[in-house]
Order: sequence, then structure tokens, then C-alpha cells
Amino acid sequence: MSDETTRLEIRPAVSQDYEVLRDLFTHLIPNDLAMTDDRGRAALNGMLSHPGLTTLIGFHDGVAAATCTLIVIPNFTRGGAPYAVIENVVTRKDYRGKGLGEQILRHAQDLAWASGCYKVMLLTGADNHGAQRFYEKVGFKQSKTGYQIRAPGYPKRAMKE
Repeated sequence: MSDETTRLEIRPAVSQDYEVLRDLFTHLIPNDLAMTDDRGRAALNGMLSHPGLTTLIGFHDGVAAATCTLIVIPNFTRGGAPYAVIENVVTRKDYRGKGLGEQILRHAQDLAWASGCYKVMLLTGADNHGAQRFYEKVGFKQSKTGYQIRAPGYPKRAMKE
């Protein structure tokens, strides 16, 4: 699906990527809760120093076009094999449909397999049919039922599809 014109250069995020990530995440949740720069930088530094957590950024022609976060979690079952969770998957709106999201997800999966993970999980909204189709196309299967509970003050994201 991807050709040389849509090839991503993927690398782990560093603290200097704060502005790049802040911009990318507006393509995920345009009306997200407000966050000060100090809090955002503290959150990014906490993520970068968290064991097992990697935020990947994919660049196309020097533009940060896609990102996702991979968390490898130690495990006491499955012979001690860890598992992974992928979160905050986003591709810039003007770069969607070019295979970039697929590339960054496959890179995250490769990192999980290299870490000895026995599975990779992710969640998406029950009403986010576009994302569901995308994840199935990339090889994820809807084989579990997910549950969540939100803290007071964190509203559900409104989908505009």
C-alpha cells in the first residue's frame, strides 16, 4: 500500500518534540481539555522517563505526520511474557489515507515483538467505525470486550465522523 513517496522515518520522541507532539494531538482531539505548557512539558518528560513507554513519531519529508504510544507491561502470566498497549494513535488530517498510520502501528508492533510481548492491545470508541475499520485492516481483531471508567471532569470525546 505504501510507496516511497509515503515512507515514514520513525523514531522515539524526545523532549525537544514537545511542540511537534502538541500539534499532532490537535488532529486527534481538536477540542481537548486545555493544558498549560508547563503541565504539557511535565507530562511529556514523565512519559519519556517511564520504563517501557515509547512515544513514536513518524516524519514524512520532515513533517511530523503520525504518532502513537507503545507501553510494554511486565506480566506474571503467559510464562512471564510481557504484553503491550498502544494508545494515542494519530495521523495528521492532511496525511490520512496514505498508509502512514499503518506504518507507525507496524513499527510499534515490531518493537513489542522484539520486547518479547505475547500480544498487543488497543482500544477505540465503540462508535468510531472509521478507526475500527482501520485497525482491522492493520491486523487487529475485535476479540475482547473493553471497559473503562472516567474520572470526574474528563468528558467523553465527541466523534465527528
